[in-house]
Amino acid sequence: MGSLKTGTIAAIAAALVLAGIVGWRFLGGDGDTTAPEAGEAAGMSTAPTLEELAERAEADPDNPVAWQELGLAYFGANRFDEAAAAYEKAVEADPDSAVLWSSLGEARVMASTDEPLPAPAIEAFRRALSLDGSDARARYFMAVQKDLGGDHEGAIADWLALLADTPPGAPWETDLVRTIQQVGAINDIEVEQRIASAAGTRDLLPADALSGPRGPTQEQMAAAASLSPDQQQSMAEGMVRNLANRLDAQGGSVDEWVMLMRSYQQMGRLGEARRTRDRALAAHPESESQINSVAENLGIRSN
Repeated sequence: MGSLKTGTIAAIAAALVLAGIVGWRFLGGDGDTTAPEAGEAAGMSTAPTLEELAERAEADPDNPVAWQELGLAYFGANRFDEAAAAYEKAVEADPDSAVLWSSLGEARVMASTDEPLPAPAIEAFRRALSLDGSDARARYFMAVQKDLGGDHEGAIADWLALLADTPPGAPWETDLVRTIQQVGAINDIEVEQRIASAAGTRDLLPADALSGPRGPTQEQMAAAASLSPDQQQSMAEGMVRNLANRLDAQGGSVDEWVMLMRSYQQMGRLGEARRTRDRALAAHPESESQINSVAENLGIRSN
């Protein structure tokens, strides 16, 4: 997340966080229309295929949950245009759902090839906030809009407000803190005391969040603005490597393994992606259907 307009490493960091964290974890809000985990939809013991989800949605076009499940599945498969189309159907069926509008906005962000935050995405996020001013995903991206427009201080203030409202232990919390730290470092804005103040006394942050984020240090992020595209790519690879090292040492959730698998796939390292899938299966055998479904959608198949 940092300013994307100059094509710095902040853009690469944004892509990794958006693809790996926001899309899978900024769920919530309207409980009636929050999609279940893959493999749990409609009480099924195995995850439905994309084709099955599409058939289900088309057979019941007024069911927002069916379109949301399809949108989430397309998003997980990096088919963002189709994810956006599915979420458009979802908001047609339930125009009063903030979480569906913010999901649509996110899909439009990821589908965009020429703008980091296209106008239709902003429109969807604004609609979400008009329905629920606390929608975390919409609040996050509207702060991104400020950062892109050069209002880095305003963006940081909004992210800090979101951090203050983040439930203890929320899975996106560490990445939100890292975003604030990175944008602060790039733009020479002091944030550490403000992060501590936002977190309050809730023991909200991981023990190492304030002493130094996993991945690039603030000094590295500040220096990254002058790096070449090749150097930026190297730093992005370092971020993926740090995630892999953390999972090696500490293990992680299904979503974290999926993020690593997807990152390797996006980098063209299919062998590593396949090995990550196998390790995810070993770590979470109870989620075999979910992991295999994501891997198949990403084109990661067994040897």
